[in-house]
Amino acid sequence: MRNKYRMKLIQSIVVTALIAYSGIAYAQVVSQLPNAQPNPYRLIENPLTMPEGRVMGWVMGVEVDRNGQDIWLFDTCGGDLQDCVESNEPPVLKFDASGKFLMSFGSGVIAHPHGLYIDHEGNVWIIDGFGGNTPPDRRGHQVLKFSAEGELLLALGTAGVKGDGQNTFNTPSDVLVAPNGDIFVADGHGTEEQNDRIVKFNQDGEFIKAWGTKGSGPGEFNNTHSLAMDSQGRLFLGDRGNNRIQIFDQEGQFLDQWRQFGSPSEIFIDANDVIYVADSTSNPDPNGPEATNPGWERGIRIGNAKDGTVTAFIPDPDPAAALELVVVAPDGTMYAGYTIGRAVSKYVKE
Repeated sequence: MRNKYRMKLIQSIVVTALIAYSGIAYAQVVSQLPNAQPNPYRLIENPLTMPEGRVMGWVMGVEVDRNGQDIWLFDTCGGDLQDCVESNEPPVLKFDASGKFLMSFGSGVIAHPHGLYIDHEGNVWIIDGFGGNTPPDRRGHQVLKFSAEGELLLALGTAGVKGDGQNTFNTPSDVLVAPNGDIFVADGHGTEEQNDRIVKFNQDGEFIKAWGTKGSGPGEFNNTHSLAMDSQGRLFLGDRGNNRIQIFDQEGQFLDQWRQFGSPSEIFIDANDVIYVADSTSNPDPNGPEATNPGWERGIRIGNAKDGTVTAFIPDPDPAAALELVVVAPDGTMYAGYTIGRAVSKYVKE
């Protein structure tokens, strides 16, 4: 706690000095400081009612239909991180806006859930991040597209096979579909043995190009953990291991990088270019046992995707639970997903 108060004091001094000596507006200064923005949201815990006899596993994806009526959950089949390998429980579950369970699918399909995405047509995309190649149960390292009814429509990558080719991934983390139908995959989870690149396909799943390599420079990545797109068609990548967002055009040209949103586990951008970033790995204590991105607290940062200003910060009420996921319904209702905490929370504006 002492370090937290010290950081707040330092921030206050920095704000005062900048305003006094440079004439910068208060809001502009605060928008770039860690943990300094107001929290205008109220927390509602456990908004989803699981089907009888089914517990929630690690939450690896939470999404809202584009019509804002239904909520989708992607978990580890009710168990721990790797439990989908042995479980018969379906990892994809659908709820209505009140939290009532509607349907599920995906039993026996995947090895390790890691990412959920609902495209503009209502199709359900899931990431099978890790996996093995032992026949006959060859699963993992794939991006799978389903209809809303659970029919498999498209498979990207080769099941159970690691690689960096045109039809292989190594621990993919997220997927995004552009308005023209092009598909972008964030491929890699940050270790030396795994990829760190963005792969682009056309709407039929045919390879177009790939870019990125391991590193910390522009266009280099360390844990490609999330993808989002703004109204201009710019592609935002959560470069989590480098504690930054990188921004590209759709051909892979580097445009900018932002560090003011913390360490991004997931990025969501709404129709009005409001950006929401879930930070599950920062640690404000530079002397702590997990000194990651010192000075920054875990939580959700909200701002403007056009200019990068940060306008709000929701501190994570339980940092040990790993708040990795954020999605926002058209009416502004926000849902957050916790991996280790095995929970989904709901946030509404006060």
